[in-house]
Amino acid sequence: MDLIELTIKQTHEGLKSKKFTSVELTKSYLEKIKKSDLNAFISVTEDLALKQAVVADKKISSGDSDELTGIPCAIKDAILVEGQRCTAASKILENYIAPYDATVIKKLKEKGVVILGKTNLDEFTMGASGENSAFGATKNPYDKTRVVGGSSSGSAAAVAADESIYTLGSDTGGSIRQPSSFCGVVGLCPTYGAVSRYGLIAHASSLDQIGPITKTVEDAEIVFRAISGKDKMDATSTDYAYEKLDVGMKDLKIGVPKEYFAKGLDPEVEKIIRNVIKKAEDAGAKIQEVSLPSTEYALACYYIIGPSEISANLARLDGIRYGLSEGKKDLLDVYLKSRGHGFGAEVKRRIMIGTYCLSSGYYDAYYKKAQEVRQLVRRDFASVFGTVDLLFCPVSPFPAFKLGEKADDPLSMYLADIYTIPSKLAGLPGLSLPVGKTGDLPVGLQIIGNHFQENKILSIATELEKTVDNNS
Repeated sequence: MDLIELTIKQTHEGLKSKKFTSVELTKSYLEKIKKSDLNAFISVTEDLALKQAVVADKKISSGDSDELTGIPCAIKDAILVEGQRCTAASKILENYIAPYDATVIKKLKEKGVVILGKTNLDEFTMGASGENSAFGATKNPYDKTRVVGGSSSGSAAAVAADESIYTLGSDTGGSIRQPSSFCGVVGLCPTYGAVSRYGLIAHASSLDQIGPITKTVEDAEIVFRAISGKDKMDATSTDYAYEKLDVGMKDLKIGVPKEYFAKGLDPEVEKIIRNVIKKAEDAGAKIQEVSLPSTEYALACYYIIGPSEISANLARLDGIRYGLSEGKKDLLDVYLKSRGHGFGAEVKRRIMIGTYCLSSGYYDAYYKKAQEVRQLVRRDFASVFGTVDLLFCPVSPFPAFKLGEKADDPLSMYLADIYTIPSKLAGLPGLSLPVGKTGDLPVGLQIIGNHFQENKILSIATELEKTVDNNS
């Protein structure tokens, strides 16, 4: 097996037994990235990576190494890495240099990881296709005429194409799970608060969550364990210590939300997901149809809460303190030109929607009402998790679509997240597990758990992973 095809565990064993060094491994990945035409990376931090690899090799030789020591990874370019560019895939931050490390980066650096570079994304993490980047769209490794999903587009593509062993992404409405499904990799969106958001450029603060994208479920567990936990720099983070759990299918009640298997779901995708559910049933799990009646309001609710928080968060990008600064006549001229030239179309669209929803006379009708609907969505999930352990459903209603296919139809694009948004509104953890293909295009099963039950999700995903043939 080629070095760059190894999992985290296999790579760790190889490094420990001195079959290869971190420097050799890092050079293999850097070479693969240079030859790639997927546009998965915005910047490649070659000098940093090689320096980190040299230090990692010394740690491994001294016997003072961790499972992640010397392991090359890549970071979504909305997460700060000190001294490196952090663009959020926007022209307004094209030359912004991060002044400090995000908490997740500090934790990884303490483990002795190697950072290969910063991955592409939809601008300010807004999008479901990877086409909204100011630095060009990321292409799907399975079919370069198709999207890779978003917003963690480069993060998913890099893992699928063996350009990184694992990556970090962020999920606001489905931005880890959906591209992972389109790329046939494992993507874990943790419970809101399980991982610190400090150092993540904010999209919607009540929804954003950092998580891993990996080749296997075991790898996702390793990375999640490393980055999770309480952080004094993030008041929303929780004192959460991950504990491994071994749970069998025979002990499990799996809920299948009927609203997620309705009109609009691609028949081939439905067939693949139902086949996996049948496998779980054959292995002893009890399958139960459940209802999440507020699902029909979730998308509208999200596209009020998300843009409202975007409007507030992106107000700091004013052309004064940092980022692109244009205009000279007066302060208003600086604001208008800097933001007008610096932001892309989708970002402007969401800022305008959010500003309208928060404006005088409309706040109660839109933002306040959306927060009330959010409580209904949460109640639905709380009720369902009183009777079942996990939910099984599709990640996306369709596989990866053609580049440009939905670019001029924002509403159609927003529907790509229809199965991932409800659980985000409730702050729940979810995982995308590759479970098959329709033609050459991967399809992901979404496994949703109750708050802080990542261990149950990962345990069952590990069991399913052994039974699934992703080549068919």
